[in-house]
Amino acid sequence: MTASAPVPALVIQTAFLGDVVLTTPLLAELAERHGPVDVVTTPAAAPLLETHPAVRRVIAYDKRGADRGLAGLRRLAGRLRAEGYAVAYLPHRSLRTAALALFARIPRRVGFADGWRMFYTTSRPRPRAGHEIDRVLALADAAPRHQTLPTLQVSVADVARAKALLGMGSIRAPFAALAPGSIWGSKRWPHYAALARRLIERMDLVLVGGPEDAALADGVVAGTRDAGGKHHAVSLCGRLSLRESAAVIQEAVVLVTNDSAPLHFAQAMGTPTVAIFGPTIPAFGFGPRGPRDVVVGVDGLACRPCSPHGPERCPLGHHLCMQTLTVDDILHAIEETGALHRRD
Repeated sequence: MTASAPVPALVIQTAFLGDVVLTTPLLAELAERHGPVDVVTTPAAAPLLETHPAVRRVIAYDKRGADRGLAGLRRLAGRLRAEGYAVAYLPHRSLRTAALALFARIPRRVGFADGWRMFYTTSRPRPRAGHEIDRVLALADAAPRHQTLPTLQVSVADVARAKALLGMGSIRAPFAALAPGSIWGSKRWPHYAALARRLIERMDLVLVGGPEDAALADGVVAGTRDAGGKHHAVSLCGRLSLRESAAVIQEAVVLVTNDSAPLHFAQAMGTPTVAIFGPTIPAFGFGPRGPRDVVVGVDGLACRPCSPHGPERCPLGHHLCMQTLTVDDILHAIEETGALHRRD
């Protein structure tokens, strides 16, 4: 009689896409100790983790759709209970996450002390300072590892699809990727079109983002069409899966982005990043940390930072944290990464 395989640890992370990417070092830490883990995450984020080497299985939790409400939570809890998980790690400090693990009757539930600790069996202190990666690793009682980066793994098909779309747009290496969008309006730097008109004199450009960024990106591309040079610009916003987006970013010599999910994709794929921070600041723990990354922001503003995420509009109406960052500021930052001197 053969012994049954041990049940893996479970991680429940249903926050934003960037948070999911920044959880991958925790997944790797747990996999190193116990073998590949199972992960509950949102349907949007699930494809990012399906190919990750630290993950055995991804369980999609459509908390705002088919699984919304208490009935959906209990239904998923029943499925998890049937798996017989012995331990669940809960980096997302939400009531829904805590309740899901509790209703699933997972005997050991590890969460942060500043979350819903009455629902946990083990509470870990969450560091107030430092990078989010190191804060999440503290959930596994792991010491901070200097400059640990997130990881994603794209498939051969993802890379092939990305390269096919780049070819259809006549994009050749070296090219820069621009991610002008953000779900938080005040995080969007307003001068991407002017930056693109300057950059296209040097190299091809690819705009990346989701379907909601397509109109913004199309406007940036349209502004480059009278440049009259040998370089091309194309928007792939809404035309790529998340892993295909990561594959495109991996091919770029630099990504210029706001404080949003593409920043974390670039970190995971090893692409130098120019990160534009306006209403938020890197000290919140979500900045880039690669050796060739550069952060651009306006220091000395009494109103900055104005919120943990950045509101939809500037509360004071002037948006100085973004408006006063010039194209030359960003070009100088790109120069610092060395991207403008790379020739593939």
